[in-house]
Amino acid sequence: MAVLLIGTVAMLYPLLWVITIALKGNNDIFTTTPQWLPTEFHFENFVKGTKEIHFWQMFKNSVFISILSTIGQVASSIVVGYGLSRLRFPGRKLWFSSFIGSMMLPGFVGLVPVFHLFSQLGWYNTWLPLIVPSYLGNPAFTFLFIQFLSTIPKSFDEAAKMDGAGDTQILWRILVPMSLPVVVTMIIFAFNGSWNQYLEPLIYLVDQDKWTLSVALASFASNWTTQWNYFMAADLIYMLPLLIIFFFGQKYFMQGLGSVNSAGLK
Repeated sequence: MAVLLIGTVAMLYPLLWVITIALKGNNDIFTTTPQWLPTEFHFENFVKGTKEIHFWQMFKNSVFISILSTIGQVASSIVVGYGLSRLRFPGRKLWFSSFIGSMMLPGFVGLVPVFHLFSQLGWYNTWLPLIVPSYLGNPAFTFLFIQFLSTIPKSFDEAAKMDGAGDTQILWRILVPMSLPVVVTMIIFAFNGSWNQYLEPLIYLVDQDKWTLSVALASFASNWTTQWNYFMAADLIYMLPLLIIFFFGQKYFMQGLGSVNSAGLK
């Protein structure tokens, strides 16, 4: 119990400190003796902090990109996972090994050639490099979905085929609803990854009105005259969508992680 309490405090301490700074005035931030409770609560920091970086414009950009990216990653991973798990075709296990093996490659390995490709396509300074690759499948999500499908008997597929259902109907009307825990898990991970994505928006987006929140907040914090109470206030609002999604999906999230076994491709 004591170990859990220590771990909880260690994890909550940074968040509580951020909340404290967000509610302080400029004179109370850098004090000799740290103060947990501000002498005065400055709730206007949340308004001023969002105005400093045109927060809501960047917020809309991040929401738009994250939603499309999440849909692409989850949908494409489901389709690829179904094909590798349920369909029989030559070289199936080789494709599975190659696809899953790509997870071993660091992301920055293909950064330069991919940047050159997107530049040649005229996608530089657009949102396309942040969205389109999401529709090509995510190896980690594909692996999760394949592992979850291995827990669902193929008798469901056979019964549906006897009733005249095709592969598309079997996947989206039968298997996906039965795989809701792992689908929600993929949604949480995909949205979190896209929302917090920093390197790609920094590389591809030049115009400030196209920036995402992660880039905007980083630029705010890099100024010499950073007002940390404004920054922390904006950062708290930045975290809200992730907290809301996890709050509503935590039940399925835990089921999804707990139900994925170690079975391989059969």
